[in-house]
Amino acid sequence: MKTASRNDIVRFLDQILELDRWSDDPSNNGLQFSGDAEVEKAVFAVDASAELFCKAADLDAGFVFVHHGISWGSGIRRIDGILAERVKLLAANGISLYAAHLPLDANPRFGHNARLSDMIGLTDRRTFGTYHGKQIGFRGVLPGTKTVSELAGILDKALPSSGPFGFVGDPAQEVKTVGVISGGGAWPDLFDEIGQDDRLDCLITGEATHEVFHPAKESGTAILTLGHYRSETPGVFAVMDLVKSKFGIETAFVDIPTGM
Repeated sequence: MKTASRNDIVRFLDQILELDRWSDDPSNNGLQFSGDAEVEKAVFAVDASAELFCKAADLDAGFVFVHHGISWGSGIRRIDGILAERVKLLAANGISLYAAHLPLDANPRFGHNARLSDMIGLTDRRTFGTYHGKQIGFRGVLPGTKTVSELAGILDKALPSSGPFGFVGDPAQEVKTVGVISGGGAWPDLFDEIGQDDRLDCLITGEATHEVFHPAKESGTAILTLGHYRSETPGVFAVMDLVKSKFGIETAFVDIPTGM
């Protein structure tokens, strides 16, 4: 079976995801736990969890790539409780853990938002959605007018897993200009940003909270929520395909949907 150097995989991911641009990310992106030096199989998933690490071990994977890792902010201060159990699983099985948060949201080719934009055929794209000082989303124009519920149908077919979509505004509203920010991509200040720019008919995101209802309504922007989890699968698949193509090792996506 073909193998690849863990360090080569890490260097490749660091480069294509441009980690050096994201020092202000709350996530400590990159290699978060160092396992065996040689990798025969890598698994890819949205969230780090004990369940994921057990499945990776069952699959004899030596490398795990996730969007949401285990090291955030000022880093790990104590390894106890749930974190200790996760680290034990990684260490006992020689599994390396690599995480990419905002770099995977924002990457213009391989990120969640770029891939979601591809799925709906968004054209004339430009970045928008300022978060931690950088624009992480994309906005553009649909090739033809669609209702919000038609966009939901397109994405439901294209995305893995399953789960209910949500709407703020009228699902039958016809839209032409669309913005895409995965995960928790609807925040109140975003609609001020939209208001200062040209109008946005619809925002596609993962989840929306109570506090954005009125800003969205007042800006005239409908919201389509895909579920946080589902909205953050496309970039994971894109990186999995890149690693498989680059290194020729066996890869697998591990689907652990949260329904949220």
